[in-house]
Amino acid sequence: MKIGYVLLDGCGDRPAPELNYTTPLEAAYTPCLDRIAASSRIGSVTTVGKGIAPESDIAVFNMLGYSFKQGYPGRGVIEAVGSGLEVRKGDLALRANLASARGRRIVDRRAGRNLTQEEAELLARDLNGIRLEGASFQFRATISYRGVLVIRGEEPLNAAISNTDPAYARVGGFGAAKEPSGTDHIMRCVPESSEEGAKRAAKLVNEFTLKAQEVLDSSEVNKERARQGKLPANLVLLRDAGDHLPNPMPFEKKYGMAGTALVEMPAEVGIAKLLGMKMVPIKDRKDMSEKAGLFSSELKDGVVVYVHIKGPDEFGHDGDAGGKKKNIESIDAEFFSAVASHLDDTTVAVSCDHATPCTLRRHSADPVPLLVSGKGGGDGKRFNEANAVLGSLGHMMGSEVMGKVVRGDFRSRTSSEA
Repeated sequence: MKIGYVLLDGCGDRPAPELNYTTPLEAAYTPCLDRIAASSRIGSVTTVGKGIAPESDIAVFNMLGYSFKQGYPGRGVIEAVGSGLEVRKGDLALRANLASARGRRIVDRRAGRNLTQEEAELLARDLNGIRLEGASFQFRATISYRGVLVIRGEEPLNAAISNTDPAYARVGGFGAAKEPSGTDHIMRCVPESSEEGAKRAAKLVNEFTLKAQEVLDSSEVNKERARQGKLPANLVLLRDAGDHLPNPMPFEKKYGMAGTALVEMPAEVGIAKLLGMKMVPIKDRKDMSEKAGLFSSELKDGVVVYVHIKGPDEFGHDGDAGGKKKNIESIDAEFFSAVASHLDDTTVAVSCDHATPCTLRRHSADPVPLLVSGKGGGDGKRFNEANAVLGSLGHMMGSEVMGKVVRGDFRSRTSSEA
């Protein structure tokens, strides 16, 4: 058996006025995805939990069948692993954004989305010159404005602390997007436990944040960006602290099939590493043709090829419904054209890790569509949000999907469903 499992990051959406009140998926011209959907059953998925607008890390874990009811270490740890940084028990790992600020007021959480990798790495070099009292640290620029911070104290640190990033809250150990509160100021990190390790962790985070802003304000990179009329990357926003590595069951042991991951973002790379999946290097994350070729070459009996495609999420955060529609169309032409050619001997499942509605510009708790191909007849519906509610697969939780796909629960209808 061969399985292709594709997650379109943030692809789920809501009707957009500029698309005549349709969603980007509904408005997009997607003949290849439509061909896959023609032989597929459709349904909807709540990826993490009702009312939770999840970050990608915990959403992907759930969509791969790992719900982490307890003991989730936080996105900081996952991204540190994905970035090649060592995390020991008692270290503090946090996801970071290089952002733009005037004083403590946040102007742009992503520094205008035009920070080059070279600029980010030069800023990381400046940041790594900071000295903290009673601790050492490593800051790594990962992709553009994204980064990871790992702090190692003279005594163990505890991750029970709040975020400095006001856009995200901690919910049961993992990150979730918050409803807008009107605040656009960096938050002070506070301990959420009476343990001394949490108090030390919060103190170190606040010390790093203050010193980082001083260093970045005087950086040559930001002086040059100012000369070019660009926003400075003069603030580090921190969230999703963790202080230990997780120990999930390896993917192959859980499902009896090997897992191959075509991923490139730090969170998804970290997840694949922690699950013992085969990693396939991707030169350019925006090159869908390269990813399509790798998908085809990696499909083998006894293997699940998991593909994570980032593009739609970024347009959702930017509120660009037209751009999201065009991005979906390019993914269809350049990637799903290859996927559709494998329908005869491959089970194909397509879904999202979460919705990122353009009207909200953030993640939401909305259910997302799911399709699973099979030989028992499809629903005859396109892959989109409206059809997902009407499909024969019904509604399910994200942590159920992978197991059902591997077991073949969706391949054919029962007589009661026909």
